Amino acid sequence: MPSLAQMTGSLHIHNFYIGKLKAKQEQLFESDPELAMLLDNVAEVLSEHAVTLADEIAELEYEG
Repeated sequence: MPSLAQMTGSLHIHNFYIGKLKAKQEQLFESDPELAMLLDNVAEVLSEHAVTLADEIAELEYEG
């Protein structure tokens, strides 16, 4: 199982890429709506994983 520091780092990376994907999705919305929707879907999957990570981090911090 990854350490708390590794999980926290992974959460920060997830959030960074979610922000990047959403920004690019907004840029592409007019010119390429299909790609914009794909990027939005990828950001949503990453967001769901980030929530799971945040829950696991909170649980580890509570136990610690």
